Parts: sequence; C-alpha cells; structure tokens
Amino acid sequence: MQISIPTFLMRGGTSRGPFFLETDLPADAASRDRVLLAVMGSPDRRQIDGLGGANPLTSKAGIVARSTQPGVDLEFLFAQVSVDKALVDTTPNCGNMLAAVVPFALETGLVQAHGKASTYRVLTRNTGMQCDITVQTPNRTICYDGDARIDGVPGASAPVLINFLDTAGSVCAGLLPTGRVLDTMDGLEVTCIDNGMPMVLVRAADLGRTGAETVDQLNADTALKERVEALRLQCGELMGMGDVSAKPYPKMCLVAAPRQGGSIATRCFIPHVCHDAIGVLAAVTVGTACVLPGTVAEGLASVPDSVPKALSVEHPSGEFSVSLEMDPANPHNVLRAALLRTARALMKGEALIPQSVWKGDKA
Repeated sequence: MQISIPTFLMRGGTSRGPFFLETDLPADAASRDRVLLAVMGSPDRRQIDGLGGANPLTSKAGIVARSTQPGVDLEFLFAQVSVDKALVDTTPNCGNMLAAVVPFALETGLVQAHGKASTYRVLTRNTGMQCDITVQTPNRTICYDGDARIDGVPGASAPVLINFLDTAGSVCAGLLPTGRVLDTMDGLEVTCIDNGMPMVLVRAADLGRTGAETVDQLNADTALKERVEALRLQCGELMGMGDVSAKPYPKMCLVAAPRQGGSIATRCFIPHVCHDAIGVLAAVTVGTACVLPGTVAEGLASVPDSVPKALSVEHPSGEFSVSLEMDPANPHNVLRAALLRTARALMKGEALIPQSVWKGDKA
C-alpha cells in the first residue's frame, strides 16, 4: 500500500510545484523532508518516480497554514527540493511560489474571499518576511482568467499583486551584509546585497563577457562558471553565511547596460546554472542595487526619476518589472517593494508515496 497526501499542483509565477496543507504532512522537519523528496522523485536527475520537473524551477513545494499571529492571515513555508541530491532547503524565499499561496488557500478553504478583489497578509516562515497579496475574487471565488502577462509564462492570467513589507536582510544581517555597497574580491568589484534574496552582482564586462550571451552559451562556458563559483564561495563568507558550497545562495548575477529598453540587463546563476529568467526576489534585489549609489550597477542602470521608481530588469527570456519606494531621508532604506505575478491551480488530487517513507502518522 501507499500513503496518499492531498495536494494541489500550482503554478506560481514562473515556478511550479505541489502545495500542501501543513496539517497533511509530518510535524517533524526530517520526516517532512523525506516525504517531499519522495513526492518529487529526488534524488534523480529526471525525477522520473515523482512529480518534479527535472529543473530547479519545477522542483519546488509549498506548505501553507492558517496563521495564529495577530494581523497575519496565512503562513507559508517554501521548500526548494534538489533534483539530483537528497536535499530540501527551507532557508531562502521564493517570490514566484509565494504568488500561489493565496489561490491555494482559497481553493482549500483556509481563507474566504471578501470582495471582487481580496487581500491577505502572508508570513513567509523561511525568513520571517511579510507581504500583502491581492488576488481577484469576483463572485467570492478565486479567478485565474485575466489580462496580466509575465515573461516566462504563455498567455494571460488574472493579476496577483504582491506588496512586500520588509525584504531587507532576508537571510543576511541586513540589506548590505558587508556594510558596503562595493567590495573587491578576487580582483573584481562586486556588490553583495540582500533585499529578499542574497545576491552577488558583478559587471559582465569585468569578467570579459557582454551580458548579452545566451543561456546555452553561459552554461557551456566552463571557465566562467568556475570563476563565478569561486567568487560565490568567497562572497558567501564575506556576507556572513559561512560555507555556501552546498547552499543555493547567494545567487550570482552578471549585470550589463540594458539592451531592450529596460533598466538593466542580467544573467543569473542559481547557483551553478544560468537560468532563462530571474526570480521575483532576485529582481527586487537587483532593482535595489540599481537605485543605490555606488554599486556595480551605477553607470550601467537606467533609473527613472519617478517616485516610486519603476524598474524593468531584463533577463534572457524577457523582463521583470519592480516598483521600489526609497526613504527620502536615507537612500539605503527601501520603504516598499511591489510587483505583479500570476498563478494558477494546475491539478488537485493526492500525491502517493511508499509507506517505507512515511506511514501517515502526524505526531
């Protein structure tokens, strides 16, 4: 016999994975992680014996619970499930999967719609970050149809608006974990920054690249990848995160002047593979570096004079728009970061795992 676990397969932004009610999973973290590995089919590069999509963007899971904290509606735990390793990481945030939290909660009855558009406060347990998420709920039910489009997802959907309340220092000690906007490491100028995602930004030109290379070109560039990884390990220590060799952060990002009318061009490694797009919170972090004076983005980024600042972060498959409101009294203080995503429930049912992994005991 197998154990069945109720689940919704959800797309959140440009990511995808199963979502679970916290009460349907083991209470202890070790058992829970074994269950998630079995559900996804890890470790296996094809994830042939599970629901994973054989890619980090489609090997993610979400766990949701009704919150007991005052002023908070829902609590979300994001799990990055390694494809080819028996590893589940619940340390970082994921702004894409975050977009699916409220739709899942409405689908499962954790919360109720309260108007044509409904807003809920969500706490991400991974880092303690809170945000307000607004979804479309005409007729008091979640609506997925709409005109909102995001690069990396075909077609149009109803908008999911995410207003982050406090993103600075999501994993590190603060927005600028080294205390500086610019550091020199291994002969390269870098900006170490964490406004929702720990990242190391380096000019593509300083690495002898243009920043316009294709994903395939960068992934085949062994010399570049080796240097980027060596830089990542050194910067991880500098950012106070210790040995990051087995961690998915900091993300590495090559930046260059925009080529498609945006604010800046990016090529992101997450952490060892160059990806087709850029993550939600990575885009927020890169956008923040664009508006801070003295970072590696200065002189490359095209920053509007508007308040709040609307920034378009270019990536290999399109662009990602971010709205940032800075503190007039302190240019290093971000008051608000907002963005638009879409989400959709793809399937509902039960995930099946062997009894040898878990017998279904919640205690």
